[in-house]
Amino acid sequence: MPASIREAVGDHLDAALTRDTVTRLSCPSCGSVHVAQVLGDNGGISYVCTACGHSWS
Repeated sequence: MPASIREAVGDHLDAALTRDTVTRLSCPSCGSVHVAQVLGDNGGISYVCTACGHSWS
């Protein structure tokens, strides 16, 4: 594969990984990315880590 194609693919992958890393939510307790969004008791949004069970809002 020509170097220019590898560089173009690499740039797109780097951009996608950076974008994904910025928007990914992780558990503040264990760092897992296995997080579920749930409706809180007061109608707000809360989060629950499906790996460790930690919840936060």
